[in-house]
Amino acid sequence: MILCRPRPTTPQSLYQHVHNIPTPYIVQKCIALLQICGSSIFKLKQIHAFSIRRGVPVAHPEMGKHLIYTLVSLSASMIYAHNIFVQIQNPNVFTWNTMIKGYAESKIPKGALEMYHHMCANCFKPDAYTYPFLLKAVARMGDVRIGEKIHSIAIRIGFDSLGFVQNSLIHVYGACGDYESAYKMFELMPQRDVVAWNSVINGLSLNGKFNEALTTYKKMRSEGVEPDGFTMVSLLSACTEVGASALGRSGHAYMLKAGLNENLQANNALMDLYAKCGSIGQAKKVFDEMGERSVVSWTSLIVGLSVNGLGKEALECFAEMEREGIEATEVTFVGVLYACSHCGMINEGFSYFERMQEEYGLVPRLEHFGCLVDLLGRAGFVKEAYDYIQKMPMQPNAVIWRTLLGACTKHGFLALGEVARVQLSQLEPECGGDYVLLSNLYASQQRWPNVHQVRRTMVSRAVRKTPANSQ
Repeated sequence: MILCRPRPTTPQSLYQHVHNIPTPYIVQKCIALLQICGSSIFKLKQIHAFSIRRGVPVAHPEMGKHLIYTLVSLSASMIYAHNIFVQIQNPNVFTWNTMIKGYAESKIPKGALEMYHHMCANCFKPDAYTYPFLLKAVARMGDVRIGEKIHSIAIRIGFDSLGFVQNSLIHVYGACGDYESAYKMFELMPQRDVVAWNSVINGLSLNGKFNEALTTYKKMRSEGVEPDGFTMVSLLSACTEVGASALGRSGHAYMLKAGLNENLQANNALMDLYAKCGSIGQAKKVFDEMGERSVVSWTSLIVGLSVNGLGKEALECFAEMEREGIEATEVTFVGVLYACSHCGMINEGFSYFERMQEEYGLVPRLEHFGCLVDLLGRAGFVKEAYDYIQKMPMQPNAVIWRTLLGACTKHGFLALGEVARVQLSQLEPECGGDYVLLSNLYASQQRWPNVHQVRRTMVSRAVRKTPANSQ
């Protein structure tokens, strides 16, 4: 009778098992360990150290290849991966590609280009999988000239006809602001899968061509291509920008029909659409039905409640978010401060501002200071709002001066309103809405000659009030 020892199934049991086997099998067993080490970089380092202690050379190509692949999969430090890579003797193309992919997805995407140049300099021939990783790095860098050079190389070696390379090229042109080249590339494709459609729709949206993105989506549906979660995120984001709530609701119906209502990013985009189109009840319903929620989900609801005049509900939502242990972001606090502004909660607003820095370690941005200026101005503390602007650690932008001008118009602070208008005339001289605010301020004080002067200035400078968008 032969007794079979149970096969080890955990990193710990496999680790103990490895101690009792001959050295030639160490690499094979360490690779097996790497495949089941989960998301633990600590365990990966233990496996790496163990392999060295058991006599596996640091330069071993198979061990190095799997270590680097696991590090990249875990989004670990590329410094660690690079230190392993430089010691590998004759790394294969797979290992080079893994390093390029790792850098492309890291905080230093330029490293992918450097790795590619080293690859070519060492006489390793890139394959078809090299270029999508390389193009991802270029897209993150936003350098269309480099993208064009890589496109030329892909054409020269014949990889430009491959679908996944074409999709990467569409993405890089769109991400770099050249949506015309992206669309031209898309039009030349003999066959377009959902990834190609997603790339061109997203590229149009990134470049502010929201109506064109919606038109392309409709064309996609007419050609019988089924959208996926990525499509819905781009569609709903574009609908939000142009206020196309009807098409957004149609997208929501499709999500329910296609089983995409569990897609976290699509649900977040859907909440944002409903909130910004004034359907805050529908946004709350989407939030309540979500099986998974991220900080973006909570933030979208908080901001949505705030901009729809439900400040107290927004603050209650933030309190619930804290109880759930979700870490707030800078954007979350913009919504919180905006809620305080709409509720006239001055002390609470400044208290949240302090908590943001002291408890969460977040550095205030211009948007946060703008919320506090709005908080003071709405409550009638216009002079205090102006004093606060003067004490800000950064230069106020046009939005902040416009906020002050709006408060001056509402509460009749003529002198400060003129100060704000002077600043706005330097920052955004062609904004017609600012002239209208100043004209209304003069009218509220019955300064009719000044009203006529403002309007003559608008005519002489061909400044027009921007019409409201209603869809």
